[in-house]
Amino acid sequence: MKGQHLIIIVNLAWNIVNFRAGLVRALIAAGYKVTVVAVADGYENRVVELGCDFIPVKMAEHGTSPLEDIKLMFRYYKIFAVKRPDAILSFTIKPNIFGSLAANWLSIPVINNVPGLGAAFSGKRLIKFVVEGLYRISFRRAFKVIFQNDQDRELFSERRLVEPSKTLVVPGSGIDLSHFQGSGRLTNDSSAEGLTFIFVGRLLREKGVLEFVEAARVVKSLRPASQFQILGFIAEGSNAITELELAAWQDEGIVEYLGSSDDVRPFIQNADCVVLPSFYREGTPRSLLEAAALSRPIITTDWVGCRDVVDDGINGYLCKVKDHAHLAEQLMRFIALGDAQRMAMGAAGRSKVEQQFDEKIVVRRYIDALQECRRDFSTRSRWKHKGRMK
Repeated sequence: MKGQHLIIIVNLAWNIVNFRAGLVRALIAAGYKVTVVAVADGYENRVVELGCDFIPVKMAEHGTSPLEDIKLMFRYYKIFAVKRPDAILSFTIKPNIFGSLAANWLSIPVINNVPGLGAAFSGKRLIKFVVEGLYRISFRRAFKVIFQNDQDRELFSERRLVEPSKTLVVPGSGIDLSHFQGSGRLTNDSSAEGLTFIFVGRLLREKGVLEFVEAARVVKSLRPASQFQILGFIAEGSNAITELELAAWQDEGIVEYLGSSDDVRPFIQNADCVVLPSFYREGTPRSLLEAAALSRPIITTDWVGCRDVVDDGINGYLCKVKDHAHLAEQLMRFIALGDAQRMAMGAAGRSKVEQQFDEKIVVRRYIDALQECRRDFSTRSRWKHKGRMK
């Protein structure tokens, strides 16, 4: 393990800072040399501050141009051929597919992470067919493919996108329990009925933003003092919520848009409940892990990934997918709870993440996978004998 060089490929430097910083620190502490390859988006200096190297790569993250994707694959190939890492850790769809193809040509073992399936698996049939084909080809020689929930692993196995023996499930990206600590204190007296609900996440329609707003309209007609907040950056693409929509909702007095933040803790702690009505193919939603770690009750959909974080009626409530009326019912149900019940829900959430979603569990499984990889692949000798692609 000592002296092993790992390359981590991911879409954005922001992704490393917000979701993988603990993993990077742990790998470096374990003796690995780590290089991150991602789009330079203003967070690259913070990646370097973690103690690793950073190599920028140009990527059309949301683009569908085959030519651009082929160019990305060769960009990865050139980087891997020069750096000659012992193994590659890959996250997000384009690095998983095109980075794996480049690594396969160079006989470098890859450990892939599929953090949810996103819109590709719930969109147009042709897009789904193409994406499945690309996954099937790129994962053929993967050493391990890591999923964040059992449903995604079962889908990939059933569709023969990956050999079941190569798969592993980890509890999301994990959560740093020392960084996210919550006392479970109440922000509002329930007798005032002025509870605050917050949505935290990218502003995509698949994340349930519209359902959140429609449910807010219903609840505010019954409990005008209720507060509804949205925290998250405005995404790109046809499925993104626009600034005009946000402005209209604020003018109407339905929601308050808080902008985006690299530190969500004060916003979650100032709310009484975190709401995520997602129908996106989540892995394990980070915002829900953060909410539970901060002792905040959760209302989310009975949907892949989301339901893994909530025990219905224990640390929150589950609602039907794409059903703002049922979401409104669950919000009203929460409002009707007493202070002690809401505090108990928050405490139950904290206990759940301590037992199931601690970042240390995720880190340990990655290190175990890397050690297994080293035993099964003599990477250095493979480079000496095979060298570059013939």
